[in-house]
Amino acid sequence: MMLTYPSQLKYVKTHEYVRVEGNNATIGVTAFAADQLGDVTFVELPKVGEKFKVEQKFGVIESVKSVSDLFMPVSGEITAINERLESEPELVNLDCYGDGWMIKVKLDDPSELDTALSAEQYKEFVVE
Repeated sequence: MMLTYPSQLKYVKTHEYVRVEGNNATIGVTAFAADQLGDVTFVELPKVGEKFKVEQKFGVIESVKSVSDLFMPVSGEITAINERLESEPELVNLDCYGDGWMIKVKLDDPSELDTALSAEQYKEFVVE
């Protein structure tokens, strides 16, 4: 599988991506993370209305290979979760940047993303 890193997204070293739209962000795991995990079998997500700080654990992703924590790339309040992942966790493998998104967040401080990686920087980080 060809791993892609869309250039309009921001990335963090814990392998989550952020798609920013105004004061809102969509968050999921990167193609690299999905590839490393193998077949995703379960995703545990927070509840709408919960608030998280940057780098705080917001959920768990389980695959045939391992169980991994999910970490917030930004601070904010959960405004939506991808309920399809409850019955179709494989969407993370099939389309991590599209149908496999995990949460939507109202950003507390968009400037937190100033330290996030660009697609090019993230690609270099995972190749190392």
